[in-house]
Amino acid sequence: MSDSFSKSYADAGVDITAGYRAVELMKRHVARTLTPGAIGGLGGFGGLFELDVAGMARPVLVSGTDGVGTKLKLAFLMDKHDTVGIDCVAMCVNDIITCGARPLVFLDYIACGRNCPERIEQIVAGVAEGCVQAGAALVGGETAEHPGMMPPDEYDLAGFTVGAVDKEKILDTGKMRPGDVILALPSTGVHSNGFSLIRKVFALDGPGGAKALEAYSGELGCTLGEALLAPTKIYVKPVLALMEAVEVHGVSHITGGGFYENIPRALGPGCTARIAKGDVRTPPLFDLIARAGDIPQRDMFNTFNMGVGMAVIVPADQADQAVAVLAENGQAAYVLGEVVKGENGVALV
Repeated sequence: MSDSFSKSYADAGVDITAGYRAVELMKRHVARTLTPGAIGGLGGFGGLFELDVAGMARPVLVSGTDGVGTKLKLAFLMDKHDTVGIDCVAMCVNDIITCGARPLVFLDYIACGRNCPERIEQIVAGVAEGCVQAGAALVGGETAEHPGMMPPDEYDLAGFTVGAVDKEKILDTGKMRPGDVILALPSTGVHSNGFSLIRKVFALDGPGGAKALEAYSGELGCTLGEALLAPTKIYVKPVLALMEAVEVHGVSHITGGGFYENIPRALGPGCTARIAKGDVRTPPLFDLIARAGDIPQRDMFNTFNMGVGMAVIVPADQADQAVAVLAENGQAAYVLGEVVKGENGVALV
């Protein structure tokens, strides 16, 4: 622990000793994430990782960055900060596995109005849990105290990941053909997109916002807040296992923009995704959101994941095997639709 202290800086709103305390509290969580390639510990100016390229003819680094967005507003209202770190990791690592990359390292960035070491520890505990689920080492990060930029009890959270894939194994959507099957990997809820609309629908920014989140819903089987704050599912290990077992032609992480924006990003030339709306296993939470906000069905599919966190496209003759492999790796899946000939896009029928 450094004996560094500046009373003048503290009087201006930045307590550097709180930062040292936060680092001490988070060390045990970071230790959970360390993998064989991680070198050194916290405190350096850069996170070190020894890249093992054994078995890779031409290793390619793949990076991704994202945040949690206004879902953090719910964490503030509920004073629950130990799951948003999982969201932060998920939003990054779920993106890079769509091309076949295995996440190796993760770094987080927390900007706060006031550094409360115990709250920072809770946030980083969630980040560490997400890293464990993804198999990535938490090799560094930054906590920045920004008095005057945001209220003392608020913060923003973002993350960055780097993974690797052998060039010859980068997912090639050019192999996709009409007749391929689209599999749905269920989500754990809204995940980390669409919360600006959700906050409007349930008037969460008003004086009764916290009370609305505390309301128990028999339809959901929990409080509204518990359902909405459920952390984003991390699909890394089952999806990478699937890629080793079957021929995967495309993977889409369903985030902001829903089906209409994200599924086309995983399609090959001359391919359209044909999905019957009745085949989408939509959890009650999305029905509740649609009713409460009087939101048209198309807007729901163009904003939320509708219960599908990822879509995976495989040859029809390997679909059953793919579902079985995913189940063996703890991931449920079901047939969502098929690839048909047409312009790149989604046909929801």
